[in-house]
Amino acid sequence: MRRSSPILHDCHCYLPLYVFCGRHLLAAKLRRSNIDASAGAIEEIARIVAQIRRRWPRTRILLRGDSGFAREALMAWCEANRVDFLFGLARNERLEQAINAELMLASLDSTSSGRPARRFKDFMWSTLDSWSHNRRVVGKAEVTGGEANPRFVVTSLKQNEVGAQHLYEAIYCARGEMENRIKECQLDLFADRTSAATMRANQLRLWFASMAYVLLCALRRIGLAHSQFAAATCGTIRLKLLKIGALVRISVRRIKVAMSSAYPWQNEFALAHVRLRQAAT
Repeated sequence: MRRSSPILHDCHCYLPLYVFCGRHLLAAKLRRSNIDASAGAIEEIARIVAQIRRRWPRTRILLRGDSGFAREALMAWCEANRVDFLFGLARNERLEQAINAELMLASLDSTSSGRPARRFKDFMWSTLDSWSHNRRVVGKAEVTGGEANPRFVVTSLKQNEVGAQHLYEAIYCARGEMENRIKECQLDLFADRTSAATMRANQLRLWFASMAYVLLCALRRIGLAHSQFAAATCGTIRLKLLKIGALVRISVRRIKVAMSSAYPWQNEFALAHVRLRQAAT
C-alpha cells in the first residue's frame, strides 16, 4: 500500500492511494492532498480483504505501508480482522532514545571499519496517547558517513516468526518496489493527467490509466512470459511492442494488419499473439 507523490495541476493537488500485491494493482483511489495520508485506507483495505477471503479464505494477509499509515484506527482494524501489518514509524525523541545504545555501537562499528554500519533493536512501544496498547517496534540504528540515520517500523508479526533484521531489510524495505509500479502508472501510462475540472472526472482518468496498467500486466504475464519482455516496464512494452507503424486493411470479411519485415520485435509480437489466443480459448 502506497501513497504516491502528489500530482499537481495548476492550483490543484491530489494524493492518490495505490494498493498493490506484487505487480498486481488492487486499488487506485484519487484523494485530495489536504488530508491525512491514511484517509480512506480502511475502506479500501476492508473491500480488498473481503474479496480475497471469499476466494482464498485461509490466505494469510500482510499489509505493508510507509509511516503515513501507522495510525491507530488502521492498526486496530487489522488486529480485529486477522490482517498482519508492517508499517514505517516516524521517528521521534522517545524512539531515538530507545535505540541510543545501538546507535553508539553502530557508530563505533562504522568508525573502525570505515563503512556504514547498522544494528537492530526489537522492543515493545506505544505512543503517549494515540495508541491503545503496546506494539512490537523494530529500530534500525544506522550510521552512514558519520551521521546517524535511525529508522523504525511497527508490526503485528511476532518475534518468533521473523527476526528484527530480516523483518526490516527483507520484508519492509521490499515495499520500495511499489514505487516502480507507481512510476509505471504515472509516467508510462499517464495516470498523472488529472487536469479535468471535477474530482469525478479525474478519478475516471486515473481508472483509465489503471486499467491500461492491468492490461499490460496481463500481456506481460501471459503473452511475454520467458521472453526478453517478461520483466519489462509498461513503458518499454508500450514503446517497443505496441507503438509501431503498420498498414491496416479492412475488408468485409477481415481486418489485415501488415507490419514492416524490419520490425525488430516481430518474433515477440507473434509469440504474444499466439499465447493470448490460446489463453482466450
